[in-house]
Amino acid sequence: MNPFEFITVALDALRTNRLRSALTMLGVIIGVAAVILLVALGEGTKNYVEEQFAGLGANILIVTPGKVETRGGPPIIGAARHKLTLDDARILEKKGYLFGGVAPVVFGSAEIRLGSRSRNVTVLGVTPAFSPVRNIFVEVGSFVTDADVDAKRRVCTLGRTVKRELFGNSNALGQVVKIAGSRFRVTGVMERKGVSLGFDIDDIVFLPVRTAMDIFDTDALVEILISVRNKNDIDSGKELARLLLFKNHNRHEDFTITNQAAMLSSLFTILDTLTYVLGGIAAISLLVGGIGIMNIMLVTVKERTNEIGIRKAVGARDRDILLQFLLESITLSASGGVGGMLLGMLGAGAIRVLVPKMPVAVPPWAIILAFTFSVFVGIFFGVYPARKAAALHPIEALRYE
Repeated sequence: MNPFEFITVALDALRTNRLRSALTMLGVIIGVAAVILLVALGEGTKNYVEEQFAGLGANILIVTPGKVETRGGPPIIGAARHKLTLDDARILEKKGYLFGGVAPVVFGSAEIRLGSRSRNVTVLGVTPAFSPVRNIFVEVGSFVTDADVDAKRRVCTLGRTVKRELFGNSNALGQVVKIAGSRFRVTGVMERKGVSLGFDIDDIVFLPVRTAMDIFDTDALVEILISVRNKNDIDSGKELARLLLFKNHNRHEDFTITNQAAMLSSLFTILDTLTYVLGGIAAISLLVGGIGIMNIMLVTVKERTNEIGIRKAVGARDRDILLQFLLESITLSASGGVGGMLLGMLGAGAIRVLVPKMPVAVPPWAIILAFTFSVFVGIFFGVYPARKAAALHPIEALRYE
């Protein structure tokens, strides 16, 4: 027989026992669909995290006080740690030829009040560079200016959530609010950013960095954000920042510089591992489906023993019988693979519609991999029944009742 005839015979055999074939394929369908769905959830989560990081600026270096390492003997009691200061930020801004922006940040929490309404909010003391570096821009009015910073003006820019909770639909520009008991004039309202990495960007109040230092009675920065102009200069920019701060700190490296892209890469490694583990767990159900295919094919061989004897009696070779039953097994698994692909993609689409906040992305490689594995399962678990059928002696097969 030619290959087309083999496939025709295999399809006819499956149509003869439609219910049994459908139930056998169900295990493969569920396995393939589970692999696609779980991988889609993992990939969707990766895309979501990448979008969140991208939404908070690109090519970012984060300088924090203190060195993250353990060295030497026990800690010295009373030893002081060098702080990050505005002078550090000025040095980086003045001599950092690779940097597109340098944004010193003071962090605190305070009560903001308007009349009888009050709200505890996160307060960031920043400079004008913070807006482009962190990709957060004002929608109405103006952001913190250099003049505001230099003059320590009592002005503020409100996040959308803060504006809504205090002013509702009223215009907030030019209005006076109290922050930590001091009067501030609202000069701007930020654009809506939503929640990013579990933090509500809209629930923040921005003050000039020097003003925030006065309010929180500190001269230390919580961090300095650096935007590197060229993505390819990230490592060079990190080394440049390290050398500038090292020199400015009297040759003490009492600070840590973190590459945001490296943080994202490490997170991706964890997410990839989790995706592969989930996909592997789902693939176990494919193996269970393969065992079902082997079981059904063994039953089929037994039921069609006489047929095998007749085929061999009229000239069919052992390899013809083996190929016939192996094709039936592959057809079962491939049909289940196609059904699983459709079910997996429909499931992913249903999740997008029913749970919009859950990130789902079906990568083409997951579909191809799941289908290929399903075909492999059909081959692997179909070989033994096919070989058993091919090994039958024609005379004994014809005598089988």
